[in-house]
Amino acid sequence: MKRLTAVLALVALASGATAALAHHSFAVFFDQDRTVTITGTVKSFAFRNPHGSIVLEVKDDAGEVSTWVVETNSPGILRRRGWSNDSLKPGDQVTIEGWPARDGKKYLRLRKAMRADGSVIGVPFEPTED
Repeated sequence: MKRLTAVLALVALASGATAALAHHSFAVFFDQDRTVTITGTVKSFAFRNPHGSIVLEVKDDAGEVSTWVVETNSPGILRRRGWSNDSLKPGDQVTIEGWPARDGKKYLRLRKAMRADGSVIGVPFEPTED
């Protein structure tokens, strides 16, 4: 019985550690002192926990297309800020403002999203929110 209890305790600890590592701090991954603005075509919008994501195809001045991933807050926070699971659809043209990844990857944390007509989607975010 003691052995079973020890094994179960070890499994519980390992599971908790994995869950804790899965959630990350904003400041570790994103530079809150800079913002980047990109305009592109929505490839996908995932409205899921723990963070949603927007994948954009962005064309640079030379005509080269690159893929950017934009991390959003959770669906619960997005809903409170006026978003829904159909706020963006593949093919939509959007401009995204966000905090860039510290490692230089084409990865942003969403601050503000605007449709092609300039209308803002939901309420913009601040870097200390999660």
